[in-house]
Amino acid sequence: MADDTTPPRSESSAVSHLAQLEDRLARIEAHLGLAAEATPASSPATLVPSAEATAAPLPATGPVQQEADDLELEVGQTWFARVGIFVFALGGGFMLTLPYPQLPAVVPPLVGLAAAVALFLMARIGEKSFELVASYLRAAAMALLYCATLRLFFFGSPAALSITSPFAPVLLGLAVAVNVLLALRRHSQWLMTLALLTGFGTTLAVGSAWWVVTSLTIMAALSALTGARQNWPAVTITGSVLTFVTYALWAVGNPAHGGTLHYVTGPLYAPVFLLLYIWGFAVMPLLRPAGRDEPMPAMVNAIVSCLLGYTVFLLHTAAGFPKFFVLLQVLASTGLIALAVAFWMRHHSRVSTFLYAMTGYAALSMAIIKLAPSPEVFVWLSLQSVGVVTTAIWFRSRSIVVANFLIYVAIVLAYVVVKDRETGISLGFGVVALGSARILNWQKHRLELKTEMMRNAYLLSAAFVFPYALFHLVPAHLVGLAWTGLATIYYVLNFVVRNRKYRWMGHGTLLLTAAYLIVAGGRQLSPLWRVTSFLALGATLLIVSLVFTRLRHHEHDSHHG
Repeated sequence: MADDTTPPRSESSAVSHLAQLEDRLARIEAHLGLAAEATPASSPATLVPSAEATAAPLPATGPVQQEADDLELEVGQTWFARVGIFVFALGGGFMLTLPYPQLPAVVPPLVGLAAAVALFLMARIGEKSFELVASYLRAAAMALLYCATLRLFFFGSPAALSITSPFAPVLLGLAVAVNVLLALRRHSQWLMTLALLTGFGTTLAVGSAWWVVTSLTIMAALSALTGARQNWPAVTITGSVLTFVTYALWAVGNPAHGGTLHYVTGPLYAPVFLLLYIWGFAVMPLLRPAGRDEPMPAMVNAIVSCLLGYTVFLLHTAAGFPKFFVLLQVLASTGLIALAVAFWMRHHSRVSTFLYAMTGYAALSMAIIKLAPSPEVFVWLSLQSVGVVTTAIWFRSRSIVVANFLIYVAIVLAYVVVKDRETGISLGFGVVALGSARILNWQKHRLELKTEMMRNAYLLSAAFVFPYALFHLVPAHLVGLAWTGLATIYYVLNFVVRNRKYRWMGHGTLLLTAAYLIVAGGRQLSPLWRVTSFLALGATLLIVSLVFTRLRHHEHDSHHG
């Protein structure tokens, strides 16, 4: 007889189905990180356990698994596409450099051109579905287009056309123009950089002087204008670097063209155009809206122009145009200092003003070194130092003051090393140091100096230079008297300008004199000059002591009166 308490078959199946649903919901909640609700004791899941309830849980896919998936996608989709297309383009470029003597010379360039057109079509067709891959295909097509055009003039045995023919600049220029238009149409900064590379490559490929000047002018203007209008500072900076590097390669004989290493000695207008490129790359940063903020691209542009551009100019003019070196350096100095003035007046720029000014003064120093013989050249260089300090005050540039002082010290040390005998030039160094210190003290409010470090540095230099000069200029038995007289002059200056620094310079000079007489007086001086020197020094020390004792009493009485 059937047991009445046994549930019917359909009821058992429903309970099992409910248990499976409960189990699935629990697993979904666990996967989503949600807290699973407690299962009531009377729920069907507790009555009838299912096979799936005892099954292994699903593996958790947390942040680590997600990062691994993203990395795999980045490598598989992006980097494989980049590397694959780069390798394909590189292979096509290598293919175009092989000689193929069994084929007509025009066939390899046509094959390369066809490959470039095919890549352009593939990029056009796949730009909606595979935008990233399409951009890389387009870059590869631009590179192959240029390489195919270049193959018309190189790598063949013989080449289809001569690089010296009128077709060379026309055809290569058309390939570059197509690349530039494609980059602008796609609003792509890195495609524009690729187009610039092909343009500067064309400059070296043709290699004639008139073409180098013309091509570099076009490419420099293109990179400067495009960078400014499209807000692509990297394009402008890349263009400036490529301009100066391309000029340098041409100036040393264009070894990339197969030429021997030598400095090009003409035409004279070539280095002048190099100065125009420096000016051209400075125009856009100069014409930005007036203000005191100096953006980083403007500073980088000034660094490239001054360090790279002027260095190329200096080396080429020194090696290739020695007869016109002074004239060209003066021209460079005038243009660079004018840029410094323009940047200061329009933007109160610190970095650009400093760089253009110091590079301009460096060009003037090169002209002086070439023009004046040694040791007179050191006189002119030291006088230039005073002019630099004056303009530094106008520019309110402490950086120029510091740099100028270091240059001044280098000039003094160089003179000490190279001189044959002392002719009094060291006295000029001391006068320059005192004059620079007075100018800085007079206009210290314009420099906004918070310390007197630079003035003290110039005064300390004078305190060493003057005794050094007198030691070499006067006879040995008069050195002590000369130094005593120098100390007296310092004390007089102290009362005239009311600056106690001169008083301390006098103290130091007297102590130096005493040390010198004690060490050298007994061995190098005759009895007469030994006695005279010691008496003069002792009298000076007593007078100084009495004067300052009198002054101290006067100050004490005025405070208590």
